[in-house]
Amino acid sequence: MISRQWRGLALQNEAQNYVEHLRTDTFPKLRALPGFVSASILSRPFGDGVEFLVVTQWRALDDIARFAGPDLEAAVVPSEVARMMIDYDRRVKHYNVVG
Repeated sequence: MISRQWRGLALQNEAQNYVEHLRTDTFPKLRALPGFVSASILSRPFGDGVEFLVVTQWRALDDIARFAGPDLEAAVVPSEVARMMIDYDRRVKHYNVVG
C-alpha cells in the first residue's frame, strides 16, 4: 500500500471551505477510482493560517497515476483550492505503508 501526502497552509477564513471542498468534491472523486483505499485530513493552527496534511492511501503507484497523471509527484491542486491557500506543496510525497 502507498501513502500519498500533501501539505497546504490555508487562509484562516478559508480553512472550513477547504475541508468542505475535500469532503464534497475531492474525496468522492477519489472513491470512484480503482485502487483508492482511504483519505484523512489532519490540521493544526500554524502562523496566520491553518495547516493541513492530506493523506490518501492507495493500493499501488499505478492506481495513483489515474489521479495524478504520469508525474506521480505532481500535486493536484484545483485553482479554487489554490486561492484558499497561503502556501502549498507543489510536489507530494509517497511512502510505502509497512505496518
